[in-house]
Amino acid sequence: MSGEAEQQLAAFLEALQVQRRASPHTVAAYAGDLERLRRFCREHGISAWPELDPARLRDYLARRHRAGIGSRSLQRELSAIRSLFDFLVERRQATHNPARGLRAPKAARRLPRPLDVDQMGALLDAIPETPLELRDLAMWELFYSSGLRLSELTGLDVQDLDLDDGQVRVRHGKGGKTRLVPVGRQASAALGRWLAIRPGIAAPDQAALFVSGRGGRIAPRTVQVRLERWRRKLTLPESVHPHRLRHSFASHLLESSGDLRAVQELLGHAQLSTTQVYTHLDFQHLAAVYDRAHPRAKKRRGSPPVT
Repeated sequence: MSGEAEQQLAAFLEALQVQRRASPHTVAAYAGDLERLRRFCREHGISAWPELDPARLRDYLARRHRAGIGSRSLQRELSAIRSLFDFLVERRQATHNPARGLRAPKAARRLPRPLDVDQMGALLDAIPETPLELRDLAMWELFYSSGLRLSELTGLDVQDLDLDDGQVRVRHGKGGKTRLVPVGRQASAALGRWLAIRPGIAAPDQAALFVSGRGGRIAPRTVQVRLERWRRKLTLPESVHPHRLRHSFASHLLESSGDLRAVQELLGHAQLSTTQVYTHLDFQHLAAVYDRAHPRAKKRRGSPPVT
């Protein structure tokens, strides 16, 4: 493509980061998606973004789909393309957005898999043997007590936590949103124990609530590795990851309260439809109880029908 097209792409990515305050992960993902589209344009003699039309974009997406790219990835690529053309139209560098009417194939809805109450109890009731294990248990308690995302937990500072009022301020929520979430009694106790020993581990003037063994803010990858270590130690089910603790929080709270709106607020979901996935989990639980308990839920095997 032309040098002008490359400059427009660079300007869009800069605006995405600076003006729209998108996360580094989103900026990197969009940059990769649009670079693939730019290569497609170059291979097909398209020198400027406005030369792309819906037919060519459909061809591009069909090629990606045939290459085995999943629906979620294609949806994200379309989102990147729409955002780029919205940017160009706004700056009068394009007259229309050719991606507006396009849709990626729908993905099969994958339900999250929460841990059950006994499995969560096995994790949270474990006895810490080292100061870092005491920190780990405080993190697991906070995940389960408050339903935080991994990035939200690692982004917390000590000043965000108010154990007297039993709440934590999440300043790095999705989309840059801030919210207050409650911290339960057991989590408050675990956090209090961690805060008592934290000064001996954290580097001077380190603001982070959770720090690594070197004293700096703990990295998301470190949290994932530590949780996997606990999974092996306690012989918990496979694929216990931080987001699964968030799923467990949401599923168990909804199962007990039935208050979908409250769960939406606690999770920080912008759309209620995002939270509604947990109603399917709740129904699955009820259906399993029904199948086990109701005398006529299942047909008896081997019995002939009554005529």
